[in-house]
Amino acid sequence: MTPVAAFVSFRLGGNDGVSVAAESWRRVLHGLGFTTRTIAGEGPVDVIVPGLAIEAAAPPADDEVGAALDGVDLVVVENLLTIPMNLPASRVVARVLRGRPSILHHYDPAWQRARFLEVTELPPDDPAWRHVAINALTRNELADRGIAATTVYIGLDPDPSPGDRHATRAALGVADDEVLVLHPVRAIARKDIPAAVRLAEALGATYWLTGAAEEGYGPRLDAVLAMASCRVLHRPMPGTMSDAYAAADVVAFPSTWEGFGIPPVEAALHRRPAVVGRYPVADELRALGFRWFEPHDAEGVAAHLARPDPALLDANRAVAVRHLSLDRVTETLGAVLDEAGWLPVRAGGRDPVGAA
Repeated sequence: MTPVAAFVSFRLGGNDGVSVAAESWRRVLHGLGFTTRTIAGEGPVDVIVPGLAIEAAAPPADDEVGAALDGVDLVVVENLLTIPMNLPASRVVARVLRGRPSILHHYDPAWQRARFLEVTELPPDDPAWRHVAINALTRNELADRGIAATTVYIGLDPDPSPGDRHATRAALGVADDEVLVLHPVRAIARKDIPAAVRLAEALGATYWLTGAAEEGYGPRLDAVLAMASCRVLHRPMPGTMSDAYAAADVVAFPSTWEGFGIPPVEAALHRRPAVVGRYPVADELRALGFRWFEPHDAEGVAAHLARPDPALLDANRAVAVRHLSLDRVTETLGAVLDEAGWLPVRAGGRDPVGAA
């Protein structure tokens, strides 16, 4: 019988980093011989458990989570046992998963966020579980806390759809000769919206922010956008992510903190220049070979736009394909599954998931 892997999180199926990474793992696990199920508090998923949502009024009952996991052989917990966005729900999920084959996929643990420093109960641990971190920084910090983890970088499709530049710009009302700076993020403080606006202003460009304000950032966002001296578009993508990158001339990502940073990698795969902040994991990714512009280097970005450097774009794409593709995730995640004895037999594992 084909084993079933379930993905569990606060929300899934969107354009946020956790959802994108979970989708890449879902594709990889399909290739390794699993069928999959998605379970979350919100989003276009297979099973909705309302109490898992970030803003849920009450956590789910143990039996409700257990019912959602009925028939599941392997559980992949996407950040829900890492960051206390809904701590009561995290406690329920941890309790239900005790002794059950599970991978805890860690993005940004509580100690990396000032507002969560007092929370020390996450992540939990259990002999039946394996821990995977999306970067070496978090893996090392987990080790300092007595939890052994493996780094599996986020992987993306190395050959994304090219997207429709003309149709997307037309839908946005952006002229052919208008420079468009794409900032494909949720509007929260650590995304450094003011730095992205300053970049667009310096380039004489239009600034396009795709995400809504969250975490109480709405009033600050309204003030920043109201003061902008450049044209501002604050609206969702009219099409796909590929369409958004096709429409853009520059991708802004001046974040002060990220667990990873998918947009600069997507920009590389779409052969777009990226402006990336100096958060710690960005330096880890730069060490792979990415050549990104600094947020203060508007002059360098302008020079590239005036006279594009194909070698830079080719080099960034090659780094993304070499280090951050679905094939690399298959290799590294497959090793984690094989060590645990959780690979399906037809994928080369020693025993089926959960076999004695």
